[in-house]
Parts: sequence; structure tokens; C-alpha cells
Amino acid sequence: MADKSVIIIGAGIAGLSAGCYAQMNGYHTRILERHDKPGGLCTSWKRKGYTFDGCIHWLVGSGAGSGFHRIWQELGAVQGRQIVDHEEFMRVEGADGKAFVVYTNAGRLEQHMKELAPPDARVIEEFCDAVHLFTRLGEAMGDAAGASGLLGGIRAAPRMLPFMGALRKYSKISVQDFAARFSDPFLGQAFPTAFDLPDFPMVAMLMTLAWMHNRDAGYPIGGSLAFAQAIERRYRHLGGEVHYKSRVEKILVENDCAVGVRLTDGTEHRADIVISAADGHATLFDMLEGRYINERIRRYYDELPIFPPIVQVSLGVARDLSPEPHMISYPLSVPIIIAGEVHEGMGVRHFCYDPTMAPPGKSVVIVMFGSNYEYWSELYGERERYDAEKRQIASAVIAQLEKRFPGIAEQVEVVDVATPMTTERYTGNWQGSIEGWLITTRTIGMMMGKGMDKMLPGLEDFYMVGQWVEPGGGLPTVAMSGRKVIKIICKRDKRPFVTQVA
Repeated sequence: MADKSVIIIGAGIAGLSAGCYAQMNGYHTRILERHDKPGGLCTSWKRKGYTFDGCIHWLVGSGAGSGFHRIWQELGAVQGRQIVDHEEFMRVEGADGKAFVVYTNAGRLEQHMKELAPPDARVIEEFCDAVHLFTRLGEAMGDAAGASGLLGGIRAAPRMLPFMGALRKYSKISVQDFAARFSDPFLGQAFPTAFDLPDFPMVAMLMTLAWMHNRDAGYPIGGSLAFAQAIERRYRHLGGEVHYKSRVEKILVENDCAVGVRLTDGTEHRADIVISAADGHATLFDMLEGRYINERIRRYYDELPIFPPIVQVSLGVARDLSPEPHMISYPLSVPIIIAGEVHEGMGVRHFCYDPTMAPPGKSVVIVMFGSNYEYWSELYGERERYDAEKRQIASAVIAQLEKRFPGIAEQVEVVDVATPMTTERYTGNWQGSIEGWLITTRTIGMMMGKGMDKMLPGLEDFYMVGQWVEPGGGLPTVAMSGRKVIKIICKRDKRPFVTQVA
């Protein structure tokens, strides 16, 4: 059988993953990317000697031996890359000088929480016992990159039995609801700040802390763009092609089969198979003109919550902040108003543990706020007001940093403010969302199941990968999404699915 040709829309992690696995399995692929570099949302950018990162906080699968680690090895992302495993996930400070330190070691975390709130010992023990339980979940599941579907589920079922009760229980409880069980006022307020998203399920927090305890969710030195570039090199080494500044306008369909794409420059490119790793809404409603959706798919986009877009303030500072905790959240003496929304606290992250991010003796500082897409979309049409709003936000952030880190205001050398419109312009992501569908106690079931369909009703030779078909998003999830789709294609073509480590 002659090699089939595949066009992949988008060189984000999902598109690069699909490309790598397709090349491993004998398909000839081309990736068409609207921007001039790989990674999509997994990116960073340089400003006057500083590198500002917009993605990786921690990478599940960073530790040798886990199923996700195998995926990163297959994609050439972790070989030779130094990983930093922090002792603290983050620190939540109170107005009275108290601090809740979210240690990555579950035993140390339990001891610290009991010292903070001795009357809450039983609730703390329940929480930390659950973290310990989930540290064994990966082993019970087996190879996360392995067989999916009924057979994989049957094989894993006996090993999963000890975890099913906890998975069901903590999927239905939000972090905010669990925090209400603490009698200590400070701990009750600080606990949900560590995962500050609406209706965020406890199971996601527990699993994240379990990965960190196992040293399987570290930070890769070099940051997000370097990580994406490593996967791009792997893809090219496997024989794949990437064409940048090639924005897809329309997916070409003949007799209800995808046969190629048309770019915004009017050129058409044909292939036997089309895979979209682009924004889900743009794929369905623009590139395919809404022709191949059913009521279930329409309800996703009408009803499901999405991760809020963000405003990111990035600063280059002539000061070594390495003695400070790398991630801190603390209350503000004067609230910051962004897009009409009041923010009474601020999360601050520095990158002094990564020497590639700033010149020696200097630091990158990043502050993020969830924000309102409609506000920014309207403001974007008036560039003077838009730019003035960004300057005002940066000034307010620096003023608040000065109170926590005296003298820092005069040490700021570079200021960069990215808004939801930056995200939309850079990646085309719907409403500037940074991670697709929001994980809540109502949507967690989709994430823990098989995800959404990768094919569309009535359309042949077309597939979707990435965060819009894998609820929960995140780099491991979208990388696995690309792997899953190539496995499906191989099965349909009666080919054995093969992988190889770089």
C-alpha cells in the first residue's frame, strides 16, 4: 500500500504529536501553521535579553518510568533536558504574616498543615491520605500511552478497584467545598487559592499533588518554546514537513470526504487525510462552515465552560529573586481592577531556577489574572485606549509588587502585557481561552473517560486532535490526543501501530 498523505492544521503540541506518530507509522505528513514558530499556546517570547514564558508551570511525565514520560521520549521532548522538581508547589501568604506552603512532598505537607491548624487534623489527614493513595494510581493504570478503549479498560479494571471510590468521591467535590470543611479561617481561605478556578474538582488537585510527590511533574529547563522546538526537531528528523505562515481558511470537502485545505493566500493543498489541531470553534464553524456538527457538538460550544482567558504581566527585573519562593499568592492592600473585575489578591511567579530566562543576577517575574474576553475584544478596536489600559495594569501590578518586594519598582527594566486578544491573534483560540474546556465537577467525567469524538458525523478522512476534543487540556493530554488519532487511523488502514523512542 502506497503511503497515504496527511495534512495537519496547526503546529502546536497536538499537531506536532500527530505528525510524529504519523511519520513513525509510514504516513507522509505536512503541518500547516499560521504563525512563524511551533508550539501554539506552548510558547515563550524574548524581550531585551529576558524570556517570558506563557505556558509550562509543571510537566506531567517529567519523571522517568511513567507512561507520560514514554510519550515525551517518543516525541524527543525530554532527552537531555534538565528537570527542576520544586520542594514547594506554591506559597499562599495572609495579611497577618501567616503562610500556607503547599509542599510537593505529601508527608511534609501534612505536617505543615497540622502545625497551621491543629484542630483540623482529621480533615488534613483525609486530604493527605488521598494524595498518598493517588501516588499509586499511575502504576495501577499501567502505561498511560498504551492501549485505550475496551481492552485497555478490561486489563486495568482489577488494578483500579482500590481507587474507584476515591475517584468518584473527589470528582464530585470542588476544592472550594472541601476548603469549607476547615475550621481554621486562614487555612480555609488559603487552601482553594492553590487551585483558584471555579468549581475545580478535588480529584484534579489530588492527582497534581500526587504527581509532584512522585517527582513526575517537574519543570523543564528552557521553558515552553524550547520544549516545542525539541518536538519539532523530532518531527523533521522523522521526515515531516512544516510550513509556517500558512493559515488555513477552509477545509476542502468532496462527496463528504476531506480532501485538503485552502489557505488564506488562495492556494490549495490536497491530501488523503486531514487532521485539525487548530482551534475547535474555528475548525467546526469557519473552516467547515458548520456543516458537520450534531446537537451534542453544538451544545459543547453553547453550554460548556471554557478556561478563562488571561492577562499576563511579564517583567524583566534587575534583581536576583532566587531567595524568594518561586510562586507566591498574597492579598493586595488596594485591589487591582482589570476589565471591570476586582482582584483582591495576586499570584507572582519568578523563574530564577531557570538560568535561560534572564541575564545573570536578574529575574523574570510573571503575574497572571483571569479576565473578560468581551471587554478586551471591544477595547481592541480603540488602540489608544487598549494600550493605555495595558499600561495602567502594568503600573498597578508594579505598585503592588513594590509593597511585597521593596525597591523592585526602580529595578524593572522590561514590561510586557499580553491580553486575551494577544492569545487570539497568536493562536486563533476561541475567545482567547488558554486551555479549552474548563475542568469542573460537572465536566470531569468527560476528561476521565475517552474524551470527545475525534471524528465528525458524516465526514470521512477527517480527524480532530488537541484540547477541544480532550477536556482538561494540558500538554500531556494533547500530546496523547495526537497519538490516539494516529492509532485510530492505523486501525482503519489495517496497519500495526508502532512507536519508537527518539
